[in-house]
Amino acid sequence: MTTKHEVLRYTAFSGDPEGGNPAGVVLDAAGLDDAGMLAIAAELGYSESAFVTAPPEGLEGEPGRTFTIRYFSPRAEVPFCGHATVATAVALGERIGAGDLVFSTRAGTVPVTVAEEDGALRATLTTVEPHSEEIADADLAEALAALDWPAADLDPALPPRIAFAGARHLELGAATRARLADL
Repeated sequence: MTTKHEVLRYTAFSGDPEGGNPAGVVLDAAGLDDAGMLAIAAELGYSESAFVTAPPEGLEGEPGRTFTIRYFSPRAEVPFCGHATVATAVALGERIGAGDLVFSTRAGTVPVTVAEEDGALRATLTTVEPHSEEIADADLAEALAALDWPAADLDPALPPRIAFAGARHLELGAATRARLADL
């Protein structure tokens, strides 16, 4: 990878580098534009990579422990990514010490606590306020067509919704285990 920006590779949710959920982390993304961040994320090939820059003016938090994070998949920017946030917090904790961090993300402000436990750093985040909303009929029809599911394959006790806790996710309840097994 040819970039003047140091690219770190972390795995969140595991003490074993061969396990967990991998994420790329660029702790100093100053000077990188969207295309540059996307190129690094695409070259890494992880589901998401995090890019850290200075915090926006007015964001409350301790100086030197408050940052902006942007997240990119190999194909596009995404508003939030939990495992890349954890990876970034641990990477920062290794450099500036355990303690509280504040991240400004496209989804909102995310406080993170980095603590040392059994000789390793662990990060705990508080996500933005979660909510769910109804899905538009046309969007539901498109999702069902992509899955090749008739509407009868949905569980009527679990109406389709869009869930949000930093990023939007479609929730569909399958009427039967057999329908799930076909995925």
